[in-house]
Amino acid sequence: MLDFENGAMLLINKPYEWTSFDVVKKVRYTIEKKLGKKLKVGHAGTLDPLATGLLILCTGKATKDITGFIELDKEYTGTFYVGATTPSFDRETEDDQTFPVQHITSELLHSTAKIFLGQTKQIPPSYSAVKVGGKPVYRKAHKGNLVELEPRTVTISEFELSEIALPLVKFRVRCSKGTYIRSLAHDFGKALESGAYLNSLCRTRIGSFSLENAKELPELLIQINEG
Repeated sequence: MLDFENGAMLLINKPYEWTSFDVVKKVRYTIEKKLGKKLKVGHAGTLDPLATGLLILCTGKATKDITGFIELDKEYTGTFYVGATTPSFDRETEDDQTFPVQHITSELLHSTAKIFLGQTKQIPPSYSAVKVGGKPVYRKAHKGNLVELEPRTVTISEFELSEIALPLVKFRVRCSKGTYIRSLAHDFGKALESGAYLNSLCRTRIGSFSLENAKELPELLIQINEG
């Protein structure tokens, strides 16, 4: 039985189109209804609404451990769409430009992926939760005011392409905290002398914690109510 007050760590497969805060809010409401009292619940690393995969939630006294989880390396799988770009670097917004792909071969794709291994500079998307002046820049982006953010140093430990069926390319990436896979997709497209955006994304690992051990949200809510 989970002891939510003294501290529990929950591994959840975040549902598609849910924000990370939506998950926290739902889990906290369910626990508080069960306990009949307020309780701290937080997540260790945001996932975009269009992404799925591993989300770590901590409750009660375990919320003090969240920072340590955020520092861990992450692993993602997903697909890039090659030959177009979007303002958000993913499918949240419509294509704004299209590019030729006739010159793109399997060899070029694999050799280009190697360029990004190790430490690299990337600029977070304007449609992101990065705060400027205390407010997330995506709020301005949704009003048509794109904020140009400063580059940050991230580390890409592994970048593999597992299946190529243009315009879609399947990938697996292991990277440091703070890495935006949307920015990686955008930069990858430019390096190909074309364009690309993130078509789908799933976080499969945070440190040693695996998606394989995560619960679906409905399953977890049932466990909370029956616990």
